[in-house]
Amino acid sequence: MKVVVYARKSSESEERQALSIDAQLTELREFAAREQLEIVASLCEAKTAKGPGRTQFQQMLHMLERGEAEGILSWHPDRLARNSVDGGQIIHLLDTGKLKGLFFPTLTFENNPQGKFMLAIAFGQGKYFVDSLSENVKRGIRQKLRRGEWSWGAPVGYVNNHNTRNIDHDPEKVPIVRKAFELYATGEYTLPALQKTLNDLGLCSRKGYALSVSCVQAMLKNPLYCGMMRVGGELHPGSFEPLIGKDLFDEVQEVMRGKSKRKHRRRKHEFLFSGLMSCGSCGCAITAETQKGHNYYRCTKRKGPCKEKKYLREEKLLDQVKEIVEQVSLPDSWADNMLHKLDEEKAENAKEHQAATQQLRDEKANIDKKLSDLLDLKLDGSIDTPEYVAKKNSLVSRKVKVEQEIADVEKNPDKRLEPVRELIIRSCKAKNLIKAEDWRACAAFVKMIGSNALLKENALRLQAKQGWRVLRRRAAFSGWCPRQELNLYLQLRRLTVYPLTYGDINMRDGRSLPHSASSLDRLLPDSHP
Repeated sequence: MKVVVYARKSSESEERQALSIDAQLTELREFAAREQLEIVASLCEAKTAKGPGRTQFQQMLHMLERGEAEGILSWHPDRLARNSVDGGQIIHLLDTGKLKGLFFPTLTFENNPQGKFMLAIAFGQGKYFVDSLSENVKRGIRQKLRRGEWSWGAPVGYVNNHNTRNIDHDPEKVPIVRKAFELYATGEYTLPALQKTLNDLGLCSRKGYALSVSCVQAMLKNPLYCGMMRVGGELHPGSFEPLIGKDLFDEVQEVMRGKSKRKHRRRKHEFLFSGLMSCGSCGCAITAETQKGHNYYRCTKRKGPCKEKKYLREEKLLDQVKEIVEQVSLPDSWADNMLHKLDEEKAENAKEHQAATQQLRDEKANIDKKLSDLLDLKLDGSIDTPEYVAKKNSLVSRKVKVEQEIADVEKNPDKRLEPVRELIIRSCKAKNLIKAEDWRACAAFVKMIGSNALLKENALRLQAKQGWRVLRRRAAFSGWCPRQELNLYLQLRRLTVYPLTYGDINMRDGRSLPHSASSLDRLLPDSHP
């Protein structure tokens, strides 16, 4: 009988099951010689039989339908089919007489009703094996997710650890990947520009290929780098070491959504305050133009007529910027005393450090309880899957951030003082920008200390960020550390304990615009401006 030899292995990887195909072919040829079978073709395939669509298998069926062969020689029925479609095609060819015999070294088949019944059982057993194996693998993956272990190929910047069955940092790529996040968070890089920079630095994929723009974007959006695994849209905390902090990852996502990134356009002229302000009346962008040797700023009026009809000359705007810088600049003596006080507190904050750590641990325990309660609601059917995933992702994201804060506090107990130290140093150096007449640096400084700048009635109005609002009230303090209720240093120091919300500031005449109550308003006396 003319037969087609069919050999198959499940894995497409060359290094896995490397001897499987050769071993099958050797055994099948020896079997064909003993049984006096004529081999008309030998077809080999490295593909799973879980679903239909194998190329060599379909070629074998076409040969049988055209009469080029009468039988099939394979190692076992599960080499032919592990799904209902392919198994049904084999049995249908037996029913129509186009397939006259099946030959297996591991079992005997007879082309009769009993033989077809046993063949169907063998095919069904192969399908059951695949289905049960799939469930077992999924169960193992779910358990690894509970333990925070990554089950797939490591992304760029990580390597698979076959001993721990998890992922570790790739020492060569970690600095470049971390730099990629830091550069993009500045808002000054587009994805193509960042891709070119990374390629110049030598960052490549696991297979050694240069990263495409889509790969760079996927990397920047992957929460795995900050310690969270996203599987099927659901977040799970990871037990591996994060490559970046959660705060940096959130900044990158803000830039990715376009909320923090200013779109760059080629301009014929570059102005000091381009892109800084919006119109305080209609919300349109503020544009600049040069007339008779002077730069003027005005509303673009893209939404229609605007109340702001005046042009603001750049020299007058620069005077307002100088005033902003002066308002938030600390005298050298005040800054030196404050920094000295911070150094003294390093040795005195042990109890505070312990209390802060315990507070974070309590918050983490509270989040764990909420996650447990949320799972109970899901199992009870009280909430649907999309709502469950959304709420769980929010809690997991917060939990990962708290865990990183705990690790940072334990590793560097004085880290909570660093924001105050950095703010004091920047404030002290700010006045030097005016002395040096570095107006471009002054403009960048104003952008750094505030947000949502508005130009209204030829006045620059800015939302001051955290500690800068406190410094702007410096005129209310007679010294850096007077009595308790007027202690400027104390207000800055509390920044590490009480989060501050933004407050609106009219930086031209020093009056505060209406704003919502914040923790800072509760700290400062009501008599302060």
